[in-house]
Amino acid sequence: MKIVESGIKDVKAHESVKVVMPCNLYGCDLGENVFVGPFVEIQKNVRIGARTKVQSHTFICELVTVGEDCFIGHGVMFVNDDFSSGRPADGDSTKWRKTSIGNGVSIGSNATLMPVTICDNVVIGAGAVVTKDITESGIYAGNPAIKLRNI
Repeated sequence: MKIVESGIKDVKAHESVKVVMPCNLYGCDLGENVFVGPFVEIQKNVRIGARTKVQSHTFICELVTVGEDCFIGHGVMFVNDDFSSGRPADGDSTKWRKTSIGNGVSIGSNATLMPVTICDNVVIGAGAVVTKDITESGIYAGNPAIKLRNI
């Protein structure tokens, strides 16, 4: 058995960043005044913009960019493998897809985001599953997430 300790490794972070341990952060970039709650994993090649809050038990996989002034609720899951070949990519990062979250986006607890692009000023409801790009600001919820109304 091999045990690997969680922790913070190779993270580029502004001095104002606050991280509540335990967390597993590696190879990511955290902007000014970012907050990361406990039991969060943020993988390499992730960029979190200034003043964004990431709540506990959230998983942000490789190839995710989150804008400024965002809120990511508890237990939010980002996915970079869309199973395009009908099965998991099994670590083949050439099959992974990017996710891009705009500025001023709020993502409710336990939402799941497939590889998508979300524009600025969007609210994603708790438990939503985002499977397609969101190109208009507004409030989205459901599985799959649909626009409910304008903000």
